[in-house]
Amino acid sequence: MVKATGEARFTTDIALPGMLYGKILRSPHAHAGILHIDAGKALKLPGVRAVITGKELGVPFSLVDIPRKHPANKFPLAQDRVRFIGDEVAAVAAIDEDVAEEALERIQVDYQGLPAVFDVDEAMKPGAPRIHDHAEGNICWRELHGFGDVAGDFEKADVIREDEFTLPSVAHAALEPHCCVAQFDASGKLTLWTSTQSVHRVRLGLAKSLNMREGDVRVIKPFVGGGFGGKYEMMAFEPIAARLSQKAGLPVKLTLTREEVFIGTRLRHRGVFRLKTGFKKDGTLLTIDGRSIFDAGAYNSLGIVANKLSAMHFGLTYRFSSLKYETSRVFTNNPLPGAMRGFGAPQTDFAVESQMDMIAEQLGMDPAELRLKNALQPNCTTPNKLIINSCGLTECIQQARDKSGRHPKGQGAPDGHGAGMACAGFTSGTMNRYRDSEPFSAAVIRANGDGSVNLLVGAADIGQGSDTTLCQIVAEALGITLDDIQIISADTEITPIDQGTYASRITIMVGNAALDAATRIKDRLLTAVAEKLEIHADDLEARDRRIYVKGTPDIGVSFAEAVTLCQRSQGGRPVISDGYYDLGKRGCMDTKSGAPFDPPPAFSFCAHFAQVQADKETGLVKVRSITPAHDIGLAINPMGAEGQLEGSILMGLGYALTEEILWDQGKIMNPSLLDYECPTALDMPEINPIFVETIDPEGPFGAKECGEGAMTPVAPAITNAIHAAIGIRINEIPLTPEKVLAALEKKEVL
Repeated sequence: MVKATGEARFTTDIALPGMLYGKILRSPHAHAGILHIDAGKALKLPGVRAVITGKELGVPFSLVDIPRKHPANKFPLAQDRVRFIGDEVAAVAAIDEDVAEEALERIQVDYQGLPAVFDVDEAMKPGAPRIHDHAEGNICWRELHGFGDVAGDFEKADVIREDEFTLPSVAHAALEPHCCVAQFDASGKLTLWTSTQSVHRVRLGLAKSLNMREGDVRVIKPFVGGGFGGKYEMMAFEPIAARLSQKAGLPVKLTLTREEVFIGTRLRHRGVFRLKTGFKKDGTLLTIDGRSIFDAGAYNSLGIVANKLSAMHFGLTYRFSSLKYETSRVFTNNPLPGAMRGFGAPQTDFAVESQMDMIAEQLGMDPAELRLKNALQPNCTTPNKLIINSCGLTECIQQARDKSGRHPKGQGAPDGHGAGMACAGFTSGTMNRYRDSEPFSAAVIRANGDGSVNLLVGAADIGQGSDTTLCQIVAEALGITLDDIQIISADTEITPIDQGTYASRITIMVGNAALDAATRIKDRLLTAVAEKLEIHADDLEARDRRIYVKGTPDIGVSFAEAVTLCQRSQGGRPVISDGYYDLGKRGCMDTKSGAPFDPPPAFSFCAHFAQVQADKETGLVKVRSITPAHDIGLAINPMGAEGQLEGSILMGLGYALTEEILWDQGKIMNPSLLDYECPTALDMPEINPIFVETIDPEGPFGAKECGEGAMTPVAPAITNAIHAAIGIRINEIPLTPEKVLAALEKKEVL
């Protein structure tokens, strides 16, 4: 409601007495040594209150310290070398933004140019410029996964196909730019308001960067205007703002420009996938030999997780006998990639689902029937040790096919019209490969004598509606309404530890924690009411703001009276309870290292059918409709789930047809929403959503994810439909009109 009325307070709305404005000086070079920095002229400018350089922020940061032996983590401000255009070099705090900008111009930096490399294949060649001294061949990370007899299964295969796919770098393009406000108080304690997806991760990063105790750092998340993964990590601007505030003795606001968001935060990984797949002539999938190379940019960041998640999703959607997958991440002098909606899955799914259609055509099979034949089934453990309790993939394919109203091959379609499909599986909650000691999610609930309830969670609502969903879970458990619940979320001072909003983990993991806390509260209330009524607690139920005898609503008390009874029966003890959800109970052994790890608690599945119209004269593609069927477990908030699904489809539409970061020697050439082509509401196709409810035993009331998985099959469904419409197959997205026309011309020549 407050968003609709304009009352919602975002980070950019915060104004504190005496507040200064921060600005960052960024490197114009892709690779250079820093010989000297002279900030004297900037400090003499009237209105400048602080200037900092790398020597004042000398602790590197990264959400994931892998490889631990040879880290290549980023410093908030460059130390002796810059490694991409936009690398942070110095920062100022001044009385207004104009003065701060002028101060940046007065900072003199002497650079020594160094050779740079911008392509992963070039970066791995002998003699290529080494971006980090320890990284031989500029290899940031390489990992090999193998299950079963790959060589033997290829010998059994009747059809073997090899293909290569190229995926672009794209931007999150959240409406709200990154922003934070830092303030140190007289005791030396730091408070940071920031647009983030994980307040506790930011607090940890700030404490390390500033050499402070975590308890002396408070991080608060106001309303967030979109994240999509791009606001999960602590970014350099946050410790920069904090150090400026500490040095100036006043609050500092630092808001990135739109260009800075493009070059100085995170992007989706560019990648190349090479697949070799073996099938029997009846369509049975036998084996996959896959290789992927991701562009790491200049530093580690969180991006290594993209390789790991790609490996996990590679063998998730279908059954197979064997799999070999090698994934690499290669340093270049490009800006940093990191988490973005789907994180490794959209690239992987585009390659797998595109090749599935190619195989179907080669075998003369219906694409849907090929997928149905090999679809993953419930109650199984995959070769890579993923525990699948619920799986509605078969139902998703069948229902989406029936509702879409057209055969996937598009027979009988008008000229230029075609239909295509693609499927996906997606994690519902994160894995815990390193067995963190903290519970993965926690919640605290307090019931009050007036019948109201306070819910405290560390999870961040970034627009996806998690606050509402968590309140719904608590309301259902306690038999009260949403109006009775006040939620306080994402404030490290008062909410329990939570890893944040990513991997579609909030509903299933924080939801379970909230349900656990609500169940404990409910048990105490039932006991108190049972004592008053002199019956057994099992004979009571909580519904409609009352606790009453089952089947006899008139015999009981109101929820408010139950809370008061509980307090009185326990000598005034508050009716407060905590709850948590821990993955440890699902422990498995890593098939490669033999180390224990906890796989994600559940997985969602989906199938999309797209209808497109392609103009052979202009190369323009119009997506007419998409029919998505999503295995959601249970739709706790159907309207919210539908909104998430529609948002995923719009983002997938851009990935397929229009969005791409354009580069020139490491410089982003389209760092604005004018030049970066995001689809708008005018481009939105007709959406015919289907929810398949499979009721997963790990989810609260059976719920699973619905925020990311639906994005991953959009691009291959569209490109498969384009192939059906005009007979061209392009293994590189986005399919711009120029690429479509070039492919049509090539087809005519052949």
